Amino acid sequence: MEVTDSLVATKAREYREREPLYTVEQEAIETLPAALETGEYGRRDAAWVVRWYYRRHLGDYPDDERRAAEDRFRSNDFDAVRSAIADAVDAATAAEAIDRLTDLGAVDVSVASAFCMFIDPDEYVVVGPREWSALRDAGELERSYPDPPSVSDYERYLERCRSLADRFDCELWALYRALWRLSA
Repeated sequence: MEVTDSLVATKAREYREREPLYTVEQEAIETLPAALETGEYGRRDAAWVVRWYYRRHLGDYPDDERRAAEDRFRSNDFDAVRSAIADAVDAATAAEAIDRLTDLGAVDVSVASAFCMFIDPDEYVVVGPREWSALRDAGELERSYPDPPSVSDYERYLERCRSLADRFDCELWALYRALWRLSA
């Protein structure tokens, strides 16, 4: 399968029309970046990103693992969470942002990429097995999803996504939605 601009547009629209979490995700894309940048968010807002990362799978992610990750994240000192997010907001590179966020309990590279996407959806996109596999199936990535991905794996994935978004003149958020639907 070749990824084309029309395929991305069609699948992104399909996501908007069919995925049950779209409305709440779109609201978060519109409101969280400013809140995270200014520090005008609460503990529940930060925890929402972790919950979203796992729950977007709508039950396909093992429940016990999801709950354990959510519990581990909630056990982080909130000042540490705020500090990590502030450092990620100010980071000059994806690697710096990811490194700082992964200092938090329950935040691996994949969950950190979700935080990055909600910090700046124009610069970052979340990574997970589904999105990675869609790119691999399209011949845009060479190897299978590295479980778990490293920072350099994320940088490679992000560079590919940015390149595709530029080529198709679309937002990374639209590309994410298309990749999610392509992998379904």
